[in-house]
Amino acid sequence: MAAKKIKTYSLTEMKDKYIGKPGTQERDEYEYELRMDVLGKMIKTARQERNLTQEELGRLVGVQKAQISKLESSANSATIDTILKVFKALKADISFNVKIENNFVKLV
Repeated sequence: MAAKKIKTYSLTEMKDKYIGKPGTQERDEYEYELRMDVLGKMIKTARQERNLTQEELGRLVGVQKAQISKLESSANSATIDTILKVFKALKADISFNVKIENNFVKLV
């Protein structure tokens, strides 16, 4: 008896099929939420490496503990200014890339 071959799909194929192709509103929203989730996790990891509580980090930044908690669970509600203040308080460098039509914008 021959074994049935199972069809496999890449993550990109699955996202294209179930979320939408790149450039669609649904896919753009999904990718944005994913990036904000990753950013929140990076903030939490950096805070823990500095042995700070959410309350202590909040004091350094000038916000309430609840805002740090919210930021760590998903950074999508934070302003860039707040995110920069958080990383500065953590003594962590952060960099941004701007990409236009497959070319990274470089500051000179």
